[in-house]
Amino acid sequence: MSTTLQRALKSKLWREKFGPKTLTRGLDYADNKRVRLVSVDDKGATTLCHGSGGNLYRQTLLIEGDVHPLLIATCSCPVRQNCKHCAAALYTLTERLTANDFPPPPATATYQNQVIENVPAVAHLTLGSYEFTAYMPKTGKMQRQLQHRAALAFTYDGQRTSDKSSSEVIRIDGNVRQRIQRQPDAEKALRQTLKKMGFSVATRQSKALPDSAGEMLQMPDDQAWLQFARTGIDTLRAAGWEVEVRPDFAFNLHDIDDWYADVEEAPGREWFDLELGIVVNGQRHSLLPIVLHLLRSNPELLRPSELARRSDDEHLLIDLNRARHDSPALRVALPYARIKPLMATLGELYLGNDSGPSLRLAAPDAARLSSIDDMALTWRGGDRVRDFARRLRESRRTDIAAPEGLNATLRPYQLEGLNWLQTLRELEVGGILGDDMGLGKTLQTLAHLLTEKNAGRLQRPALAVMPTSLIPNWLDEAQHFTPQLSVLALHGPGRTRHFADLDQYDLVLTTYALLPRDLAHFTAQPWHLLILDEAQNIKNANSKAAEAAREIQANQRLCLTGTPMENNLGELWSIFHFLLPGWLGDSKAFSRDYRSPVERHGDVERMAHLAARIKPFLLRRTKEQVARELPAKTEIVHWVELSDAQRDTYETVRVAMDRKVREEITRNGAARSQIVILDALLKLRQVCCDLRLVKSIAPRTTHSDKGKLGSLMQMLDELLSEGRRILLFSQFTSMLELIEQELHKRGVHYSLLTGETRDRRTPVQQFQSLQTPLFLISLKAGGTGLNLTAADTVIHYDPWWNPATENQATDRAYRIGQDKPVFVYKLITRGTVEEKIQKLQQEKAALAAGLLEGRQAGDWKLADEDIDALFAPLPGKRQAAKSS
Repeated sequence: MSTTLQRALKSKLWREKFGPKTLTRGLDYADNKRVRLVSVDDKGATTLCHGSGGNLYRQTLLIEGDVHPLLIATCSCPVRQNCKHCAAALYTLTERLTANDFPPPPATATYQNQVIENVPAVAHLTLGSYEFTAYMPKTGKMQRQLQHRAALAFTYDGQRTSDKSSSEVIRIDGNVRQRIQRQPDAEKALRQTLKKMGFSVATRQSKALPDSAGEMLQMPDDQAWLQFARTGIDTLRAAGWEVEVRPDFAFNLHDIDDWYADVEEAPGREWFDLELGIVVNGQRHSLLPIVLHLLRSNPELLRPSELARRSDDEHLLIDLNRARHDSPALRVALPYARIKPLMATLGELYLGNDSGPSLRLAAPDAARLSSIDDMALTWRGGDRVRDFARRLRESRRTDIAAPEGLNATLRPYQLEGLNWLQTLRELEVGGILGDDMGLGKTLQTLAHLLTEKNAGRLQRPALAVMPTSLIPNWLDEAQHFTPQLSVLALHGPGRTRHFADLDQYDLVLTTYALLPRDLAHFTAQPWHLLILDEAQNIKNANSKAAEAAREIQANQRLCLTGTPMENNLGELWSIFHFLLPGWLGDSKAFSRDYRSPVERHGDVERMAHLAARIKPFLLRRTKEQVARELPAKTEIVHWVELSDAQRDTYETVRVAMDRKVREEITRNGAARSQIVILDALLKLRQVCCDLRLVKSIAPRTTHSDKGKLGSLMQMLDELLSEGRRILLFSQFTSMLELIEQELHKRGVHYSLLTGETRDRRTPVQQFQSLQTPLFLISLKAGGTGLNLTAADTVIHYDPWWNPATENQATDRAYRIGQDKPVFVYKLITRGTVEEKIQKLQQEKAALAAGLLEGRQAGDWKLADEDIDALFAPLPGKRQAAKSS
């Protein structure tokens, strides 16, 4: 044996060319003595190997290089190179080398040189991949990576070379050394062909292919490799190229014969199992375990922004046999045109699943199948859940007739609402009618009830729960729009006499305060429909009203609220816990999956995921969307300067309250100091309104030193002289009393509505009939249930951090039926806690908009700097004047 061949065998570098399975099979062939040595010389060796099926294959082992000799192993079998037969031959030669079992080398031969020209160059391209795990700084995790390489060599009359330094290829034929001359121009042209296809010289080393395979080349990205694998390989072969695709090449792809979806429904319809998969080579493969593994290592694939960045003609590569370690790779390319709706539909529901072939979903999640129902899928089972998704998708149509006898003409969006309510009833699920105030939620609900009565389905009464102040409004609207419905207002001390005959009515009205007290009677009566008006009243899931509402059984549950979330996502969870118990998980899981990412970190993608999930069961329309005939609404901040006495008092109170709040937070933390914080803010707000509201201090107020109240009176003098009709809101009834005193002095007629007003209809009728130009209303008593379209101006005397409450009050005037532009004034004292509250309002409004209207959520949280800002000192007079 030649010393060069001995060095090549001892280096063991030849093993890097073979996969572990190939080496194992080759060693087994060698141990079973399947290899016979034919010849060995200074250029290599020739062997014969008995393969499977009685086939005999010939192996040619050639040496390249002298300093660092490398072996090129070819075989006459179909694999052609670096196969198990070649491995068996190399193991056999190594064994014989160790045993020194070789014939003596032949005498040094004298060769006759023969120069051969004009032999055409045939390009030989080898393709391979290498899988490894590496740390990814972007994700902070170890992730699976794939590296791909192409190696270019040239074959001359069966002799392959990749040595750029040699201008010829040597071949021994007997005692003749044939010197085949290479064709540099032809080789250059072949390199240019690959360059035009997108290949470039690889500058980094890779284990995808051994260096002996040829000149190393790479593609810019996976999509370029995929495109080459799909079309380029066939193009090169058609042009006469030798293209060798190694088994580990990641883009050695199989065609997808079909896509399928299997659905298995639970007997009780509480859940269903969904399996999505593909058919390759006649074999079904569930995509769930494969995609689940991919998402856990590459969670960015769940992000809508990442999916949007991918074009539909891009592909995602997966190995269907990845989990089967004893099976060869079975790679396919999934087009993003199909991946996008799949991810958008199922989203991170994947991540909570095990590695089984199917995904278990709660029944309401059937609504999410609508986005994949349009895909070309072979469905098996699931007719009911697919019909559920289709009907819910088509529920927002307007081609439905209003019920016969309805004393109103429904607008198109109200017909859409009626159709949606009817669809939910047919599908036996609940929902939130979340229209803006003034768009007719009560009317749409009454139309829904009348439709049920006309169809003969209202065999049991409906129960509507609401704040006490809304009882008269429901009675009036039911009498006006649906006189066919028999309605019982169940409140007051005499209500007990009606408990025995509740089933004699079509609609029973009660209040949140009475619901827990009368619960035994409500649970004893089966209901057709359970309605919660102003459903934000159950925003605390542990409140008595919320717990009582969940105990009442009804064929359908419905919530009416323009503000399903006022302060945080937990309130939304509480409402859905009533509508669809368990669908959004328990409170702890919901906080982990949604509240913490959205409220603490401003995660807009998690917000978008939640919004998409609740969308089928939340019908929300804003005035801007559906009531374009409404005149414009203009909001104006009216800045007010504190009086001298107010400034002195404000600073005194602020310093005392700031110290008190800091001490409380130090003891108990911010989360457990809310009562103290709110009390401190209350006192500062009262100082801003009028010193006489602060009972603990002796006011030093003169006629010429009235601060905000004096500014209000100047506004009213001007607005009333213009003939404006005004709604004036304050959260403090004691402030309204002070305003009344000033109005009496001026002889201004007004109407008044507070929590102590027993007869709510009279002041409303006075104002609507133009008997009074000004309506004083406490925010709590008049924020809901009023229709005051006679007004064209709204004044908020004092702000608070909840924008939803102020908007509800404004919507007493800005609603359907309004035919005048509405101006909204907010009186804000400059530099005080009121100005800081206005900023918090904007942040909370951004959070609500992100969920309910699909906009991006702001990063809303009450941080230390927020508390610092709320209790910050007043700016100097010059600074305040300059900032105004």
